[in-house]
Amino acid sequence: MDQIFLSILGPELAPIGPTIAAGFFGLILVLLVLPKLLTKEHDPLDKLKDEARGRKNAEDANTPALRFGGKKDKLQKYSNFLEPQSAEELSAMKLKLLQAGYRSPNAVRMYHFAQFVLGIGLLAFGGVLAFLKSMNGDPTTQQLAMYVLIPAGAGYMFPKYWVTRRVETRKEEIIAGFPDSLDLMLVCVEAGQSLDQAIVRVSTEIRAGFPSLADEFEIVSNEMKAGKDKVTVLRDMAERCGVPDVASFVTVLIQSTTFGTSISEALRVYAAEMRDKRVMRAEEKANTLPTKMTLATMMLTVPPLLVILIGPSVYGIYTMLSGSTF
Repeated sequence: MDQIFLSILGPELAPIGPTIAAGFFGLILVLLVLPKLLTKEHDPLDKLKDEARGRKNAEDANTPALRFGGKKDKLQKYSNFLEPQSAEELSAMKLKLLQAGYRSPNAVRMYHFAQFVLGIGLLAFGGVLAFLKSMNGDPTTQQLAMYVLIPAGAGYMFPKYWVTRRVETRKEEIIAGFPDSLDLMLVCVEAGQSLDQAIVRVSTEIRAGFPSLADEFEIVSNEMKAGKDKVTVLRDMAERCGVPDVASFVTVLIQSTTFGTSISEALRVYAAEMRDKRVMRAEEKANTLPTKMTLATMMLTVPPLLVILIGPSVYGIYTMLSGSTF
């Protein structure tokens, strides 16, 4: 076997010939199995079982489908491979993407598709990199595995990292613009506008500075115009934002609507509370700033100060010792 690898790959690549052969064999198996996984059809027996289960339980029979696809959806036939199959996982993934600002019906599918493409693409890149390293030197098996697995893992995890960062950035933007939006909403309500008109006006005015919060108010306005229940619309907004301040604001509006109290008075009290909370948040950051600057101050200030204060004395001592020696 060694003579075969020596004759095919040459003396430089002959020692890693079995590893290369196993890698190519595994890649061929993946390419053969992948089309069958992507074009997997629904088993007729499973369809009969689902229908029987639906007939036994009337509520399950009336439950809407998990996903809807149109003729223009090119990834619809791969939904069994690119989407979670349980309703809980699919709902959690949709909520996370909504909090990141991705509202497309195909957002979950595109997210998993991006993970799949980046993982496979960087896996191939790692394989090429390992092949080039093996040609230029004699790396160990662990090093070759790291060259292949690290890019593949990074490609697979990058969409998750990107969505998580988008969620955090969007939450910070909503927190920063929410007190100003409440003040503007209070002015609109006290000027005689209804809550629906005030939400429309706020979404228009704050779009230049806080587009994420403006989008949420615009969605609320459109859903109210479509006839959706106001309480449900507000709760959906709180769930999409994922910010405790917005959830508390929604609770205040729901209680004001339920008990018939003045919305303007509730807005005035809550807007003042949000302003105080913003000031407290700024003071908290200001109080933590000296602690964060201590290390930088010590690293950047103390060494130059020591050089300035002690440097001339050290130089004078060195000159004196040099002169006395000679």
